[in-house]
Amino acid sequence: MAKGTINKVILIGRLGQDPETRYLPSGTPVINFSVATNENWKNSDGEKQEKTDWHRISAFGKLAEIVQKYAHKGDRIYIEGRLSYRTYEDNEGTTRHATSVIAETIQLLGEKMGNSESVPDDSPEPKEDDNYVPF
Repeated sequence: MAKGTINKVILIGRLGQDPETRYLPSGTPVINFSVATNENWKNSDGEKQEKTDWHRISAFGKLAEIVQKYAHKGDRIYIEGRLSYRTYEDNEGTTRHATSVIAETIQLLGEKMGNSESVPDDSPEPKEDDNYVPF
């Protein structure tokens, strides 16, 4: 990294689909997936508004293997990485630009969208108190 510059991205969002793995000619695994983040606000009429942004994520090597094994569509995920920009030509010869995040740190945050299940609590059930009087 050049002295005095920073290229850092931090995202918390949900996986849009199961990650896809491919391999570089060297055999290094590369995983690609999309993460959705949401922005919420109220408009001038006080109505709730929501905007979803989709972010392309790539991870390499051991990190890619771990994500492939444990991450699935709908998982909530934390990502730290850097922005990467590339230009390429599509099949019709049109120049395209793509922005993605190259992940350096990933943490699964342990809850799935719509999953209301929680980890069982091993603490004993509270005993009823015969002296309890609600006011």
